Amino acid sequence: MNILVIGDVVSSKGCEFLRGVLPPFKKLKGIDLCIANGENSAVGNGITPFSAQYLFDSGVDFLTTGNHVYRRREFYEMLDERDDIIRPANFFKGNPGKGYAEIDLGFAKAGVINLAGTVYMDRCDNPFLTVDEILPKLSGCKIILVDFHAEATAEKRAMGFYLDGRVSAVFGTHTHVMTNDAVILPNGTAYITDIGMTGPKNSVLGVKPEISIEWLKTGMPARFDTAEGECMLNGCIFEIDNKTGKALSAEPVIIE
Repeated sequence: MNILVIGDVVSSKGCEFLRGVLPPFKKLKGIDLCIANGENSAVGNGITPFSAQYLFDSGVDFLTTGNHVYRRREFYEMLDERDDIIRPANFFKGNPGKGYAEIDLGFAKAGVINLAGTVYMDRCDNPFLTVDEILPKLSGCKIILVDFHAEATAEKRAMGFYLDGRVSAVFGTHTHVMTNDAVILPNGTAYITDIGMTGPKNSVLGVKPEISIEWLKTGMPARFDTAEGECMLNGCIFEIDNKTGKALSAEPVIIE
């Protein structure tokens, strides 16, 4: 099967661009399942019921999130109620939402796990120990995908090798910059350090460059307004063997 994973969708600009390009691209590539990270999809940061539903209505089948998932309180109820939206599993117990889910596609079952890194990130439980606890609960899924929302390249690479042969794919999110290292690891797991973002091309992680520069130069508070201009969609297509759960290929995606 062909699984498309899409990098962090940024604000209304990213949402609108995704809606315009995703449906025909899914048809062209024969995509069976589309997963997007939506934690930045709301205007002004975070994710809201409106931005989440907008992505679903645009052709996304499943949403992962990250460290900004709790920015908007109006999203908590949707996060608790929906089975097609998850947040990092290693956030503290009792937090709204769930960290993994099963997707029944009819011809196959897929498990999706969301994890957050601990290096330069908000406090959370150990992602390596957390994923060890979750995997037995997804024993009915041959296909398992992991969105590792983390800052440090080394932590992401370590997770890839840690899960090699135990899951179908590990893809990094959070840094909004696509890395050029899509690969099939020795034991059959597809891996890429970061799948980038969906939003304005001429930006600093989706933000107007001049605002980011001023903030970095002065350290003074700034309103991170979304950049204008042309957009792009970043992601990766994983071809997975339905019977074995092993990855057959990993194809980076850049749509401009």
